[in-house]
Amino acid sequence: MRALRVLPAVLLALGLAVGCGAHEGPADEPSSSTPSGYADMQKKVDAAESAAAEADRDARTDK
Repeated sequence: MRALRVLPAVLLALGLAVGCGAHEGPADEPSSSTPSGYADMQKKVDAAESAAAEADRDARTDK
């Protein structure tokens, strides 16, 4: 049950980090294959998925 309380906080923090990221200087020219910042976004998604999986494992052991 503790994991169910932690997961929304992790997702909220991730959303704020992505939405409130620093926007400095002029925008770079986007490449034709991937949008600007895609690699950073993918790292954050991977971290959130890892945190969710850890929370699920923790929830199973708390029962």
